[in-house]
Amino acid sequence: MQLSQRVLKLAESETLAMSRRANELKEKGVDVINMSLGEPDFKTPDFIKRAAKEAIDKDFSYYTPVPGYKDLQTAICKKFKRDNGLDYQPNQIVTSTGAKQSIINVIMAIVNPGDEVILPAPYWVSYSEMVSLFEGKVVEASTGIETDFKITPALLEKYLNPKTKAFLFSSPCNPTGTTYTESELRALGEVFKKFPNVVIISDEIYEHINFQGKTFSLAAIPELYDRTVTVNGLSKGFAMTGWRLGYIGAPKAIADACVKIQGQFTSGACSITQRAAIAAMEMDPSEIAPMREAFRKRRDLIVSLFKEIPNVEINHPEGAFYLFPKVSWYFGKTDGKTVVKDAKDLCMWLLDEAKVALTPGGSFGAPDYFRLSYATSEDKITDACKRIKTALAKLH
Repeated sequence: MQLSQRVLKLAESETLAMSRRANELKEKGVDVINMSLGEPDFKTPDFIKRAAKEAIDKDFSYYTPVPGYKDLQTAICKKFKRDNGLDYQPNQIVTSTGAKQSIINVIMAIVNPGDEVILPAPYWVSYSEMVSLFEGKVVEASTGIETDFKITPALLEKYLNPKTKAFLFSSPCNPTGTTYTESELRALGEVFKKFPNVVIISDEIYEHINFQGKTFSLAAIPELYDRTVTVNGLSKGFAMTGWRLGYIGAPKAIADACVKIQGQFTSGACSITQRAAIAAMEMDPSEIAPMREAFRKRRDLIVSLFKEIPNVEINHPEGAFYLFPKVSWYFGKTDGKTVVKDAKDLCMWLLDEAKVALTPGGSFGAPDYFRLSYATSEDKITDACKRIKTALAKLH
């Protein structure tokens, strides 16, 4: 079978690959703690489920408009205004089958072969593969734990140039939990003003899991509004990973292009999910504050436990539900049988030795790190950290 070069060059999602390996061990009866997948362990709120059941009873079972039901688009506009201070019209909103599709729609709409897309590293695993899939050039703007993984205005200006088509980032960030403040984003905005042809793609899927308060949107800066795409969705903040609905607020030309593309790929998102999404968009954000506070408590727990592990460096994540420790001290170390060469080796060794599934940092553009998701119970977090500490003590 002769597969396309495009698919042969495409890497498998490392998070999904590690989760699959963990599940394979679980099926064999192995007691594995899976911290590789970013999925809230909470239940979807009841009022959202009721809206879905009502939609079924009302026979919302037919094809949906490609960009979404008009009343959902309107609800998303109101949400953007209420939570982010952004003025979008319904024809600037496109709903998709998850924020992942929302992002790749935008990349397909704007990136030509050879166009440069700047990714502040660490970045979410799929960003680079999406850009490469459509022959864009990934430009990694590497950051480190010493700056809380934040790109500075000086570093941003160093990478922006006439070949830059787009800048793609998330705040709060997957994998680091790094969350930019309004003043930090406004400082970056001053740099973007010097490069008016660059499209900014702001992934705000973790907006409601922000321990600092409200998430500031770059599109709220008037000079950047007409070239910023704001991405969001239901999966993280509303514990709706399986429902699959993402959305964008975008300049109309980009929104129209995404509708055109999506019309040839998947058409409109699931009708029942869309009706449930209206309930989510109309909800007062305070309704999901208990979930955010539970994540904050878990964050504090995992940070305190990792501070007890020797030769590991961590930041203090202010959002999302990930810890991204620097573990390069352990590279080249051995337990007497296996030599750990890099983060991928270390994650595989910890899966075998500690029965904890983690995700190596190389696929996030940060090979000296690995990622843990603390979207699980406090008992499992405590057990996993104990296992990791005990296992790492065997490396010398």
